[in-house]
Amino acid sequence: MTVAAKKHTDVVLDAHALLAYLQAEPGAERVRELLHQAEGGTVVLWLSLINLGEVLYTVEREQSLQAAQKVVALVDNLPIRQVAAERALTFAAAHLRAQFRISYADAFAAALAQSKNAALITGDPEFRALTAVVEILWLPRD
Repeated sequence: MTVAAKKHTDVVLDAHALLAYLQAEPGAERVRELLHQAEGGTVVLWLSLINLGEVLYTVEREQSLQAAQKVVALVDNLPIRQVAAERALTFAAAHLRAQFRISYADAFAAALAQSKNAALITGDPEFRALTAVVEILWLPRD
C-alpha cells in the first residue's frame, strides 16, 4: 500500500530523505509529495533533531555554514514535527544501535518511527537491517 493510499499516516524522515528533497536528488519528488500531504493533513511527518543535525553538518561541510543556516530556516517552515532526543527516545535508539549494524543517528530515526508507530522513509541501504522492526518506505537511489 502506498503512503498516499493510507489515511492519516505517520512517516519519519531520515537525513537521507530530507537531503534528497533539499538537494533535488533521486527521491525528492516522493518527499515533496509527502510534504504536500502533510500540509493537507493526510500525513503527519516527523523528524528527529539528531537527524536534522546530520543534514546540517552535511550541508555545512559540502557547502557552507550560511547554507546550513538557510536549511534550518527552510525546514522550520515545512510541515514537519521536530522531536528532541529526550530520555526515552535516546534509550530506544541506543537499544537499536546495540542490536543492529546501523549508525547511532540512524537509530534515532528508527526509534522515532517505532515510538510513533510510523513508517520511515529513506534511501539509505543501512536501514535494510531494520526491516523486521520498522516499516521502511524506500526512496529511489538513482
